[in-house]
Amino acid sequence: MPERKFAVIGHPIGHTMSPFIHKRLFELADKDGEYITMDISPEDLENKMEELDKLSGYNITIPNKQKIIPFLDNLDKKARLYGSVNTVSNCGSRVGYTTDPDGFLKALESAGIPFSGNVCIAGCGGAARTFIYEAALAGCNITIAVRPESTAKRDRLIEEVRDKTGAENIRGCLLGELGDENGGGLFVNGTPVGMFPDVEKTPVPVSVIKKYEYVFDAVYNPLETRLICEAKANGANALGGMSMLVWQAVVAHEIWDGSRYDIEDINKLINESAEELKKNF
Repeated sequence: MPERKFAVIGHPIGHTMSPFIHKRLFELADKDGEYITMDISPEDLENKMEELDKLSGYNITIPNKQKIIPFLDNLDKKARLYGSVNTVSNCGSRVGYTTDPDGFLKALESAGIPFSGNVCIAGCGGAARTFIYEAALAGCNITIAVRPESTAKRDRLIEEVRDKTGAENIRGCLLGELGDENGGGLFVNGTPVGMFPDVEKTPVPVSVIKKYEYVFDAVYNPLETRLICEAKANGANALGGMSMLVWQAVVAHEIWDGSRYDIEDINKLINESAEELKKNF
């Protein structure tokens, strides 16, 4: 029986952890599956759909998460809500999903980080949209903190989230305005601040981060950002982005094959992925 083929598509695709993680997930589930990378620009998507249809499924990364939608036959509920797709299943039709939300929630749950009460989210694009929507659906009291140049984008997103979810407990402020009234809960970094190679940067100073009991940073390179290190030094339960990266891949396999995994195996894979990252940077 020919081996099934899967891929991650993006532009530029560069170094990605996806092949390593997905190949290990196929092995853990005892499923066949070759997993490759494909550099496809948004302008070339339409011309590549016939080639993509030969795959059993594929993942999508920037800048194609929205651009892929017109070429799909259907979207699941959350992909439609978010207007973003990172996973496609080819089972007679092209169906788009977004696994980032469940990956985020599973990562928090596995670390014992509650997703309720006060949640402060830094940023309003990309990953931050996922966190903001999920916080709204969970009924959290949300503060979205951004730089001055992002206030208009933030305000549009607040209105969009309110309109789509009915959530009302959402407010915006500047990162420099965060005070005691925002502390005591969960701080989520949805920005790329602190990502390799600018590893000394943080979205907020330690005087702000020390106010939070829980911290999640979507950045996974480095494995522990300066934000995470400072949070842990101040006694917070803090988690980096590698866990979410692996868990969102797990959800893709649940979609493709109905695969189920032991939590111990996924925790081991998170550690293996961390070691693999160290080899490449």
